[in-house]
Amino acid sequence: MQKFNFLNDYHDGGHPRILSALQAHPAQSSATYGEDIYTKKAIDSIRNEIKNPIADVHFVTGGTIANIIALTSMLKPYESIIAPESSHIHVHEAGAIEAIGHKINTTSTKDGKLTPAKIKSVLDFHQDEHMVRPRVVFISQSTELGTLYSYNELKDLSDFCKNNNLWLYVDGARLGSALTSHHNDITLQEFASLVDAFYIGGTKNGAIAAEAIVLCQSKLQKHFRYIIKQKGALLAKGRFLGIQFQKLFEDQLFYDLGREANKKSVRLSTGIKEAGYDFFVPPMTNQIFPIFPNPLLEILKKEFDFYIWQKITETHTSIRLVTSWNTPDTAIEKFLTTIHSFQRFSDQQ
Repeated sequence: MQKFNFLNDYHDGGHPRILSALQAHPAQSSATYGEDIYTKKAIDSIRNEIKNPIADVHFVTGGTIANIIALTSMLKPYESIIAPESSHIHVHEAGAIEAIGHKINTTSTKDGKLTPAKIKSVLDFHQDEHMVRPRVVFISQSTELGTLYSYNELKDLSDFCKNNNLWLYVDGARLGSALTSHHNDITLQEFASLVDAFYIGGTKNGAIAAEAIVLCQSKLQKHFRYIIKQKGALLAKGRFLGIQFQKLFEDQLFYDLGREANKKSVRLSTGIKEAGYDFFVPPMTNQIFPIFPNPLLEILKKEFDFYIWQKITETHTSIRLVTSWNTPDTAIEKFLTTIHSFQRFSDQQ
């Protein structure tokens, strides 16, 4: 029996409109390495969306390589990155950043978010040339816990970084879900104006494999393609990345898919709350972290795939559930029916 998937938001293929656009692509020759008309149109779409005509935009196939390339461009050999302890580059990228020679200075957080105070404590500790020199602040929007930076929080981080000669870089793997959350108060244009560089996640939001690195600061743009090539990410048939992003930003599809993923997540989290269960962090986007009694987890594992997140007590554990634009309604209904049935049974004991 095939289980329902709540493991991630890229379990399915691409959105039909993206698949159709790729299928419709003619077989004749085209300019290579991202110099084609499709990629140029996609770049223009993103520049128009963030209202920055001089932003540099480059397409790659995945989030890890996007982070490696972007961070390489920002760092000298002796410089490091400040990041939350839960950050993707620290936990889930197999030491990719360390492998290119840069230390990650982590700090613990309850909600996956950095603050100026947390960053300052790292700066204060690193005082001389016997240590690494922190240079980049790394955050995610949404975070690894599905939480969001508000406009004011991001503005405070931006101001602090500017005042302390730090680059501010954002992993936007789930930026589509973040921007369309009911809890969000920042537009993509405002977001881009406050950070130095970021990437827009396509793979987790309807694309097959495509991320867009956006360099907002001109100082980061020179010779950036050399880094892409050196890291093995300058795709010869780059038009297939451009086609995906051209379609994502056509008629607001990027936002529609993020909104749909959030809609399904809200339905799931609302039902979990109604069943009387709590969350590790308040649900805000398409990643939610309910806390369930351990016996219930054993029942859920029979029909659903999900990640065990963290042990809360001897009897309760937090799990991660992720919805996408393509999460079936039947999966949500079945999940909620299962937990409600368990709760009723427990109440009768």
